[in-house]
Amino acid sequence: MENANGNNQGFQVGDLVGAAVRSGQYAGELVEINGPRAVLKVLAVLKHPEQGDMHHPYDPDVPMFHERRALSYTEKTTVLLRDVRRFAGAVPDYKESLQKAVADEIAALDKLRRWAAQGIEQLEQLRREYK
Repeated sequence: MENANGNNQGFQVGDLVGAAVRSGQYAGELVEINGPRAVLKVLAVLKHPEQGDMHHPYDPDVPMFHERRALSYTEKTTVLLRDVRRFAGAVPDYKESLQKAVADEIAALDKLRRWAAQGIEQLEQLRREYK
C-alpha cells in the first residue's frame, strides 16, 4: 500500500520479509513490487497452512476436507503489502523450517484433540449427574 510519499511502506526489492499467505506464514525475499502488491520468493515456512475447509473451521464433516501444502522453496507468490512485515534475524533453512512448522501444526491439533476429549469426558459426567 502506498503512503503519502508514494512509496510502498519503505519496502524495496530484495528486502527479507515475513508474509501471511492464505493460512500459512512464510519468510522470503521481495522480488517485485507493483502498487499494493508484491511478489514474494519463499525461503522458509514459519507456520504451516491449516487443513480442512476454511469456511467451516474445525468441522471434519464437510463435503471436501482440503489438504493445504506449504509453498515450495523459492516458489513465487503474490502478496498484499499490507500483509508483509520486515523479517528480523536469519532466515531459517527451508527444509528445517518446514519440518518444524509441520510438527508445530500437529502439536497444536493434538492439543485441541486432547482438549476436546477432556471436554467430552466432563460433559458426559455432567450429563449423568443431571439425570
